[in-house]
Amino acid sequence: QVQLVESGGALVQAGGSLRVSCAASGSTFNIRTMGWYRQAPGKQRELVATITKDGSTNYADSVKGRFTISRDNAKNTIHLQMNSLKPDDTAVYYCKADTRYYQTYWGQGTQVTVSS
Repeated sequence: QVQLVESGGALVQAGGSLRVSCAASGSTFNIRTMGWYRQAPGKQRELVATITKDGSTNYADSVKGRFTISRDNAKNTIHLQMNSLKPDDTAVYYCKADTRYYQTYWGQGTQVTVSS
């Protein structure tokens, strides 16, 4: 089992920056890829960014150049640095972990609200 806890969500103004974090606990040695997804009201959950254990990253086109995902394997933590935030970035941001046994775990989410 893996437990994920997100933190750092807040209300920010458009153009501002914010960093959200996700701490994993439990059977963390089984985790391979971790990532951030987001879900806005009335919309489906969508990929924001992912990072593998060796640091390879993948970003949604909508956040490329503005968001940066990073990972600290020693602390079993990932971060998402969000710059140049837009009102369209408003959503609940969820952390996801995939294990070597093809199990998927989700955090409870953290709210990011960008005001115009």
